[in-house]
Amino acid sequence: MLVPPHGGRLIDRQYEGAEAEEIIKQVKDCKLLTLNAREKNDLKMIGSGAMSPLEGFMPRADYESVIDLMHLFSGPVWSLPVVLSHKYGDPEVSTGDHVGLKDIEGTIWGDMQIEEVFEADLMAEADKTLGTTDDSHPGVMYLKSLSGKYIGGNIRSIRRRETESFQNYRLDPRETRVLFRAKGWKTAVAFQTRNPIHRAHEYIQKCAMEIVDGLLLHPLVGETQKGDIPAEVRMRCYEEILKDYYPRTRVAMSVFPAAMRYAGPKEAVFHAILRKNYGCSHFIVGRDHAGVGNFYGTYDAQVIFDQFDPDDLGIVPLKFEHAFYCSKCGGMATPKTCAHDGQYHVFLSGKKVRAMLKEGILPPPEFTRPEIAEILMEAARKGDN
Repeated sequence: MLVPPHGGRLIDRQYEGAEAEEIIKQVKDCKLLTLNAREKNDLKMIGSGAMSPLEGFMPRADYESVIDLMHLFSGPVWSLPVVLSHKYGDPEVSTGDHVGLKDIEGTIWGDMQIEEVFEADLMAEADKTLGTTDDSHPGVMYLKSLSGKYIGGNIRSIRRRETESFQNYRLDPRETRVLFRAKGWKTAVAFQTRNPIHRAHEYIQKCAMEIVDGLLLHPLVGETQKGDIPAEVRMRCYEEILKDYYPRTRVAMSVFPAAMRYAGPKEAVFHAILRKNYGCSHFIVGRDHAGVGNFYGTYDAQVIFDQFDPDDLGIVPLKFEHAFYCSKCGGMATPKTCAHDGQYHVFLSGKKVRAMLKEGILPPPEFTRPEIAEILMEAARKGDN
């Protein structure tokens, strides 16, 4: 039996076809609020159940409980706010209003019954959730772009499959749960990444596969910061490596359509909870999960899980130290398993790999498989990196 969704029930507030058209008709004469890119991602994930038990954007009680206590007001663990900001130029709204939700192009993506409109101290939010108010942090920059007024309430989300990228891999939580059952899995480990796969990823994924029934490769394809490898390139890398190096009955791949918040430890918990909704019992937490720059300690994202009762969290974090190729060992290892010092280790940062590709240098096979290196080099030549 798969793990239950967070909060005990998988939310379904997503509509297609005739039902979606009816929502569009209902908001025709309503006020329209604008979604930015992150909020649009969040709306879709609330609707699909990926953010269960949320049924909409947070009102004040949930927002304050989350940033202060890392729990929803009703009790469940929750580490980051999911909120809708009032945009400059949008109409003023009040409690009880029924409003439509549109993107910046004017396309309707859902509606909302407003429960509450409230002011927020955005720099206090930054300090409590990101651990910094430094302008060089992308999450701080995002918060400083907002008005400081949030709008909470339950939503309905419209799904337009024809607009979705990676359609063959676009599985909602209900669909991944069906897939896991069809494969005979009772336990599954999720792997989150916003980077192309390399040997260290492959090593920790396969270590995790030794203790569960299956692996869900769940690369993030929502909004990321400038400089990250594009999702299209990362997906090509995964497709290539799955051809020959993973047993097909024990692996599945689906995209994770969330936007990155770069919140380090708190985002690691957030990512784990959402993977629980997809049916995963375990979650890989590696080096500097969801980190950016030097804002977080190397293993802060692992330590934070110790704050929670395992039963309250409901998903098991698998904590891995950074992996590398050791020429003395003749294979992949971590500091827990290798007796040799750094002169024997091949470990490259994403920044170093991007610099090598820019110079026309293929990353070494000890770092990534040659097939993957060729894809990255091709993308670099085309200017996709």
